[in-house]
Amino acid sequence: MTRGVKREGGVAVAERRSPPSWRQRISTTLALIRSNPTGRIALKIIFGVLGALVVTIGIALIPLPGPGWLLVIAGLGIWAVEFHWAKRLLAFTRRHVHGWTAWVKRQSLFVRLVIGSVGLVFVATVALLSIKYSLGIDVIAQVLRYLATH
Repeated sequence: MTRGVKREGGVAVAERRSPPSWRQRISTTLALIRSNPTGRIALKIIFGVLGALVVTIGIALIPLPGPGWLLVIAGLGIWAVEFHWAKRLLAFTRRHVHGWTAWVKRQSLFVRLVIGSVGLVFVATVALLSIKYSLGIDVIAQVLRYLATH
């Protein structure tokens, strides 16, 4: 939610924008379903299974280049709709990601380049090891063999 700051008589007042209409409709629909005990249990089961599926796929994709962590966090967001512990964990994750991002932004260009380079080396290493052990293709050996023969 976006917050604006208004000055009234020397005091800053934070004003919240109202959520979009689609979000209000979803909240109203979920509240209606939760008002029935069977609906409440059904929602917990549906969001639990859907979140578990997304988190499982995300965890399986973590070693591969791609959106593994993004899917884990998305699954956590799905769980957060119904489970308080997931909402707290998602807030914790969000807080630390924002803290890390703010810290990186305050660093010099050299430090940011080093962090980016380390990240690229890590992703490349994970990708090469994933290809080697899941597909049985040793990319480095193939490249060295190609360079030696050409």
